[in-house]
Amino acid sequence: MTLLRRAAYLALPLSLMACAHHRGGPAKADIAASKVTTIGVNAYLWRATLDTLSFMPLLQTDSNGGVIVTDWYVNPRSPGERMKVTVSILDQDLRADAIRVAALREVSTNGQWVAAPVQAATVQKLEDVILTRARDLRRQAIAPGK
Repeated sequence: MTLLRRAAYLALPLSLMACAHHRGGPAKADIAASKVTTIGVNAYLWRATLDTLSFMPLLQTDSNGGVIVTDWYVNPRSPGERMKVTVSILDQDLRADAIRVAALREVSTNGQWVAAPVQAATVQKLEDVILTRARDLRRQAIAPGK
């Protein structure tokens, strides 16, 4: 687990505990909020993106700007093809339009990597997986242990 990923995992619970201590009451209402911005962007979307892309090498992460860029990833099952993904978190709220995924695909032709089209369904599927994971993380924060 990278240092940045560890920091993201630790930042959310620590900030939520601080909110509960400051107000003197339980943190359930704060945890459930869809607007969690201790790292500059929605923490659920950020963590869900890191979880979803964990199989790819990360090239750049900016939690304040909400950008995650992967390096080229070659699926062992398709060695003649590689993908690179950029995820931008556009809002501090947990909303479907708060995330944008862009993907690049290349195929190996005569030993050279050549740009190839990415199916629109691939980008949509990644967005859906990230949003579903973010909602699950939020649900777990509301009702831990369920």
